[in-house]
Amino acid sequence: MADFRHETERLVLRSWREDDWPRFWEGTNTPAVMRWLGGVCDEGKRMAAQDRILSYERDHGHTFWCVERKEDSEILGFCGLKRSNQAGGPIGMMEAGWRLRESAWGKGYAREAAQASLDLGFDRFEVDEVVALTVQRNAGSWGLMKRLGMRRREDLDFDNAEFDDEDPVIIVYSIGRATWEGADG
Repeated sequence: MADFRHETERLVLRSWREDDWPRFWEGTNTPAVMRWLGGVCDEGKRMAAQDRILSYERDHGHTFWCVERKEDSEILGFCGLKRSNQAGGPIGMMEAGWRLRESAWGKGYAREAAQASLDLGFDRFEVDEVVALTVQRNAGSWGLMKRLGMRRREDLDFDNAEFDDEDPVIIVYSIGRATWEGADG
């Protein structure tokens, strides 16, 4: 499979390279970034996550791609698409996801990368609907989902204590092709 590369105004979403991983984990495997993502990962969890991310691209042609800032080639995190695969969740639906280093927060990078991912989901991968998952207390994440035009899908919420044991429910937002195409993106 050819390496994937998609550019936005300030970012490059691309296939992973082996030397990306140390920089990715250095920036994102922190208490602040991982607060709603199951906590800081040990080496075993990091390697399992890398294997999953790489398998999505190999098996489906899309993944949570490496996000690189154009101006300095800094690895900001990941953003992209995968098939939802969490037990109890909307299995098989196209899922958008993102994780950026704390120094990249509040600059519009997540929105820019997520918009590009949604464009790719609807245009290149020809899906009719894309979901995004988070926990209720992760207001930053569901706030972005709302800014992207996604709507809450309580009918798809599911129990899962892996990310927030105080409120063990994964909440789901989604957007359909017609809504996305009707938006300014």
